[in-house]
Amino acid sequence: MSDISLKITNPNKHISQVQTQSYQKNVDKKKLADASKQFESLLTSMMLKSMSQTTGGLFGDESFGGDFFESIFQFEIANQISKGKGIGIADMIYKNITGESISKALEEEVKTLPVKSAPKIEYKKPEAPAVKPTEQALNRLSKYEQIIQEASETHGVDKNIIKAVILAESAGKEDAISSANAKGLMQLIDATADYLGVRNVWNPKENIFGGTKYLAELLRKYDGDLKLALAGYNAGPGNVDKYNDIPPFTETQTYVKRVMGYINHLEAM
Repeated sequence: MSDISLKITNPNKHISQVQTQSYQKNVDKKKLADASKQFESLLTSMMLKSMSQTTGGLFGDESFGGDFFESIFQFEIANQISKGKGIGIADMIYKNITGESISKALEEEVKTLPVKSAPKIEYKKPEAPAVKPTEQALNRLSKYEQIIQEASETHGVDKNIIKAVILAESAGKEDAISSANAKGLMQLIDATADYLGVRNVWNPKENIFGGTKYLAELLRKYDGDLKLALAGYNAGPGNVDKYNDIPPFTETQTYVKRVMGYINHLEAM
């Protein structure tokens, strides 16, 4: 039997393509973004399940209740992955439907949040030599001037404190991530972000507002003592309360001095 050859004049003719266009329908884009994230989470969970089955599962073949706990574990991992930058599936779905990035939908929602002014929190001026950040870090920081001003007014924290913490935490890099999995401009860990109501830690406005809210809580807790508030931000208020002072950790003590030095430099500008 001779081979049968197929002539294909247009290889894309029978492939259905989604036409990207501006999404004009009166639909809640936030719900669409959430649905895209949920689908990505489900797909990621299925991928994790498929991968774990090749090694006998996370809890082994003979474990009692292993299938049940493995399913929960896989779901939680997938959910946390999709909450961050994800694997790109949610963004691809959302972009094909709306023509926009999924991050834009989240940013637009944050922009619509009302700005409520809070009384300015008085704090003890830092006694530390001025420390000049790098020009690159200052240039990156300048992009968030308006957001920092709004966060300052909303939570009553001096804007130079916010700026100095951002400089010390991430050098103004919104995609910064530490070895401890602290994320974004103000380096929020997942537990702290959840506590502060930050849904998208990679969104600069949410990250800055969340970090500023935390600083406001710490400044009030320590009656405006900036050193203790900064130590609490770095090492946790539990450690500050334990030692009733800046904890004797080299990293924390260096951090407090650096942030206060940045504040003095910013105030002199």
